[in-house]
Amino acid sequence: MNFEGLDPGLAEFASAMHSTLDPVLDAHLNPSLLQNVELDPEGVALEALPVQESVHIMEGVYSELHSVVAEVGVPVSVSHFDLHEEMLWVGSHGGHATSFFGPALERYSSFQVNGSDDIRQIQSLENGILFLTKNNLKYMARGGLIIFDYLLDESEDMHSLLLTDSSTLLVGGLQNHVLEIDLNTVQETQKYAVEIPGVTIMRQTNRFFFCGHTSGKVSLRDLRSFKVEHEFDAFSGSLSDFDVHGNLLAACGFSSRLTGLACDRFLKVYDLRMMRAITPLQVHVDPAFLRFIPTYTSRLAIISQSGQCQFCEPTGLANPADIFHVNPVGPLLMTFDVSASKQALAFGDSEGCVHLWTDSPEPSFNPYSRETEFALPCLVDSLPPLDWSQDLLPLSLIPVPLTTDTLLSDWPAANSAPAPRRAPPVDAEILRTMKKVGFIGYAPNPRTRLRNQIPYRLKESDSEFDSFSQVTESPIGREEEPHLHMVSKKYRKVTIKYSKLGLEDFDFKHYNKTLFAGLEPHIPNAYCNCMIQVLYFLEPVRCLIQNHLCQKEFCLACELGFLFHMLDLSRGDPCQGSNFLRAFRTIPEASALGLILADSDEASGKGNLARLIQRWNRFILTQLHQDMQELEVPQAYRVAGGSFCSSGDSVIGQLFNCEVENCSLCRCGSETVRASSTLLFTLSYPEGSNCDKTGKNYDFAQVLKRSICLEQNTQAWCDNCEKYQPTIQTRNIRHLPDILVINCEVNSSKEADFWRIQAEVAFKMSVKKHGGEIKNKEFALADRKDLGNPEGLLLCPSIEELKNVWLPFSIRMKMTKNKGLDVCNWTDGDEMQWGPARAEEEHGVYVYDLMATVVHILDSRTGGSLVAHIKVGETYHQRKEGVTHQQWYLFNDFLIEPIDKHEAVQFDMNWKVPAILYYVKRNLNSRYNLNIKNPIEASVLLAEASLARKQRKTHTTFIPLMLNEMPQVGDLVGLDAEFVTLNEEEAELRSDGTKSTIKPSQMSVARITCVRGQGPNEGIPFIDDYISTQEQVVDYLTQYSGIKPGDLDAKISSKHLTTLKSTYLKLRFLIDIGVKFVGHGLQKDFRVINLMVPKDQVLDTVYLFHMPRKRMISLRFLAWYFLDLKIQGETHDSIEDARTALQLYRKYLELSKNGTEPESFHKVLKGLYEKGRKMDWKVPEPESQTSPKSKAWDGTRETELDAAVFSSVLAL
Repeated sequence: MNFEGLDPGLAEFASAMHSTLDPVLDAHLNPSLLQNVELDPEGVALEALPVQESVHIMEGVYSELHSVVAEVGVPVSVSHFDLHEEMLWVGSHGGHATSFFGPALERYSSFQVNGSDDIRQIQSLENGILFLTKNNLKYMARGGLIIFDYLLDESEDMHSLLLTDSSTLLVGGLQNHVLEIDLNTVQETQKYAVEIPGVTIMRQTNRFFFCGHTSGKVSLRDLRSFKVEHEFDAFSGSLSDFDVHGNLLAACGFSSRLTGLACDRFLKVYDLRMMRAITPLQVHVDPAFLRFIPTYTSRLAIISQSGQCQFCEPTGLANPADIFHVNPVGPLLMTFDVSASKQALAFGDSEGCVHLWTDSPEPSFNPYSRETEFALPCLVDSLPPLDWSQDLLPLSLIPVPLTTDTLLSDWPAANSAPAPRRAPPVDAEILRTMKKVGFIGYAPNPRTRLRNQIPYRLKESDSEFDSFSQVTESPIGREEEPHLHMVSKKYRKVTIKYSKLGLEDFDFKHYNKTLFAGLEPHIPNAYCNCMIQVLYFLEPVRCLIQNHLCQKEFCLACELGFLFHMLDLSRGDPCQGSNFLRAFRTIPEASALGLILADSDEASGKGNLARLIQRWNRFILTQLHQDMQELEVPQAYRVAGGSFCSSGDSVIGQLFNCEVENCSLCRCGSETVRASSTLLFTLSYPEGSNCDKTGKNYDFAQVLKRSICLEQNTQAWCDNCEKYQPTIQTRNIRHLPDILVINCEVNSSKEADFWRIQAEVAFKMSVKKHGGEIKNKEFALADRKDLGNPEGLLLCPSIEELKNVWLPFSIRMKMTKNKGLDVCNWTDGDEMQWGPARAEEEHGVYVYDLMATVVHILDSRTGGSLVAHIKVGETYHQRKEGVTHQQWYLFNDFLIEPIDKHEAVQFDMNWKVPAILYYVKRNLNSRYNLNIKNPIEASVLLAEASLARKQRKTHTTFIPLMLNEMPQVGDLVGLDAEFVTLNEEEAELRSDGTKSTIKPSQMSVARITCVRGQGPNEGIPFIDDYISTQEQVVDYLTQYSGIKPGDLDAKISSKHLTTLKSTYLKLRFLIDIGVKFVGHGLQKDFRVINLMVPKDQVLDTVYLFHMPRKRMISLRFLAWYFLDLKIQGETHDSIEDARTALQLYRKYLELSKNGTEPESFHKVLKGLYEKGRKMDWKVPEPESQTSPKSKAWDGTRETELDAAVFSSVLAL
């Protein structure tokens, strides 16, 4: 606090007089306070006693509870409520500190802080209390022990301190700088320059530091740089006090008069949103202190030095009836503080007395205070003394706890044996290279582990361990595993951080700087996002799926085509597959295969994601094949050669289907041959490979051939023997697929060890090929940069690119004349030697290029995740970026990042495990007609039957479009949607009281309304569909949606009920035709409906009537302000909202002159916001109960038009 404007009589309280205080009772002291109080010769009270034993307190009204003497005759300079315990701290002008416990103000501790200077500010920390004097900062325990004593320069004159975080402190005073002190090191870390005469008061919010100056100014400074951002010139004389709460700053001070400084009875109030002063607040006391006390309202407490206290609202009028009086013992109040709970006020006067005012008989100073430690009383040992020299003295004289259990000392020695932890074996490489000198061995560090860290195996590894999805424990704990299983940052599971604005302020661009669209992961069963991306970036699949359209309500092929269309339209914004996954959950086969995960299993990662995604891969290909097989093949599916697919096949079958011949040979010599087809293959690994540690080399092509031309012994029925017999099952290939899909089946440690060993062998061979030579496994995996021939290294990949690689980028497959199959790895060098692959296709030779790998990321901290490496082709880059090239990308939900091609085939089996591989025939796109013909026709907008059994014509709320009313490019359509809740929001409450959203509520569209935007029937709805849902609705949100239980049930609903797919097709047709949607808050509507609409086709009134950095305005308030309509009375109605949005858009065009006069429209918006603030953004209640719907939306024409049109329809 600044004392420049205080009563000049305070000058008599010099520091010299305190040490020689006369123990005679002061004339200003109330004699009742000193009853039964003895004064020692040095004038310091031995104890402080309350004035009154019992005081009647009225609930909710502040009144005095206790008064005590801190130090007789010595003015109180500062008071402070402890933020951690139920204590009140008081500092005096004599440098003495006293603490009182609880509302009864029982003295807890009292000690001297400084011998000569007054205490100017007190700040409580968790472990002690900070005291600031003129040039000294002292940190002391609550009992009085010194923790540290920091001496400042003698020229300093400090007045205020501010704790910015738990370990950083700002100290300011009457000098041209502010010091930043680190409380951990007790050192000055920064010195910020400020203007003279310095800083005497400091406050902080989440936006600024607020510094009060004796010149009457308040400066707002940046939290990082401490630079001045704004400045308020509050008073012409001096500043007495100020406080900040929310968006308001209130200050009191002194103004310059002819006779000097005079206390100004006007409080200056500033709005921190607009950075300007609002109407000053006139009070009826001389303000010296003020504090916000935000309980039910943001009220202010204004205190004068004479003891008057007044409460008032900062934006209201002060009432003289709200004044109460503190009865100080001395003539002046010197200090004032408010507890953190706002239940207690503390006043200190010039005679050393402290007054506690509360609003309840039993107040608490803090919402959550910890227990205070008190000094233990002296315990006198009551046990009899024992003479240890007496051998016959019974030791039973010493009492022991009574127990009926067996003591640990009674444990028999035969049942226990010491079992020290066995030391791990020494690395074999160290033993091999060790040289002994005497009994000491020396060996070079193989650098296979970090220094001084040896992992202990507490249990023997199980060779049949089948929980490969779990990460092994680290010797230093699960949370951080820096050297055993460190997952690269871009591969970690990504989550969306939700705020009170939802997703609007989440920066997706930070995770995706490309123009490709990611997929959001918060939807149930979104583990398949990576596979959706793989299918999308297969150009024939993308085009042919979008050409598909059928009448089934839940068709995965249709929903996948809709999702692909969204991915095509997106320019880097993430999409969500909510409609696709909604249809996926309704497929019985998906549930039977265990593909539908519960929310708890998906969040905790309990499911084996590698197995799950491989089963999903097989299921989706089979399901798409069946969905597209049921329809007659359209013209769009014609292949380049001019032939159609067979009527029993589908385009998915043509792309993925592989015709195979299964031969079963019984030991009796009988042979059975059956033809079949498969959409994918599963890798079959050599038997006993997990035990083969010698590093035997298996090419990937060898293992693939073994898996395709599978041969196995099994029991099968033999018609010749007429019983089950051991048979040899073999599989031969008749026709190779265009896209080769491989499930890796790395589900246990056996397969993982096989991949690891083959990668090590391949690494050795690659290094030898380029001139290096490696002798053993450990040396091969070490981080070596020099591998022999430097000239050879210039022509080969780097060492990091060769590690953990076994998978080839290309393979060559050839059908032999005897129905055999030759498979070999294919490199660029092979192509130069043998010629291009296109020329050999005539002889049954095909080259397949790796297009995608799906990998399982093992991370015990998040439960693991699935990501995909995808080679994005030229056509995608041409459409999105206008360039023609190929590039590998990492797709991790909404994180998309370009990567080097070698990263797509590198698998560190400790955390990155392959799950699915996609190989495509070279020049695949040239084999198919890739033109996309939009299958959605205008007929979807014509009249359709309702699913509801009870719907009648009298309940009709819309008129379908006629053929002559079909919308054209640029036509206006008013749109509004209503929603219901399927799953409630999952949130947690932090310790500071703020709410953190873990998972947002899952919404489902329940009603969609579109109204005509032009023509003779303008304002008449042509779509008003209620969406039938098979999922359980948690909350119908009737107050906001108007949807009631039963409206979505086909058995009892009287509404026009339809499927989501039917309404979705209508909206898709409107988007594709190029209409412009007018509505309020359309971004959320389109997001829940799962539509991607180009920005130039959206006219959102929430943004048309919005000023930058201001709040969004509701449709209800805009309709009242601009149209004099009162809508959304009891519930929301989507027809009413869509019409109102259309009217508001017309009004916008009228006010802005079709957008040609932005300055005049800006003035209209300023008037709108000023009116909104005055009305608190609330629409006044209507004088009559007339429904808003009865008011004409463009005069009285609406009611007449509705009646005329509906009557004509009913007549028909």
